[in-house]
Amino acid sequence: MVKKKILMLVGDFVEDYEAMVPLQMLTMVGHTVHTACPGKKGGETVRTAIHDFEGDQTYSEKPGHNFAITSNFDEINPQDYNALVIPGGRAPEYLRLNERVLDIVRHFTQTGKPIASICHGAQILTAADVVRGKQCMAYPAVKPELLQAGATWVETNATFSNAHVDGNLVTAAAWPAHPEWMRKFLQILDSKLEP
Repeated sequence: MVKKKILMLVGDFVEDYEAMVPLQMLTMVGHTVHTACPGKKGGETVRTAIHDFEGDQTYSEKPGHNFAITSNFDEINPQDYNALVIPGGRAPEYLRLNERVLDIVRHFTQTGKPIASICHGAQILTAADVVRGKQCMAYPAVKPELLQAGATWVETNATFSNAHVDGNLVTAAAWPAHPEWMRKFLQILDSKLEP
């Protein structure tokens, strides 16, 4: 396996599991993951939120952990990375207002590098105008934005555990899809566990 250098874009109140678990999984198989957030430098943290599905009309939100930022956002060069991960939570709603975030996402799309987006991460994809003609999944509340941006909506299963691949883009609805989302992302990265 060729080890890849992966960029993860996060912000305050990123969904805890959607940042922590992919970071751990990708690192476990040998990839290097750099985390970055506008306005933050390496060594700082963002606060996370835990979103649970408890039978209400929408998810509940609880305080999560502090998530470490490893790279200075202003110094990020997307050409240095092989792939991009965009977790969900509340962070994407304001990260998409940062033009540099959108330019970074456009770089990965234009160069055909793998992108993994989950949950509300699709809000960044729609703001960057990179989903036109793509089949995508996301948390159902983001469906109108995806359709408006020219994407084709892919239904999630009842447990939110499935993921979808369209070219270099791997999308999923929420953290219960981690096994399938990361499995498909690792396949696109041409990764496998070594014996």
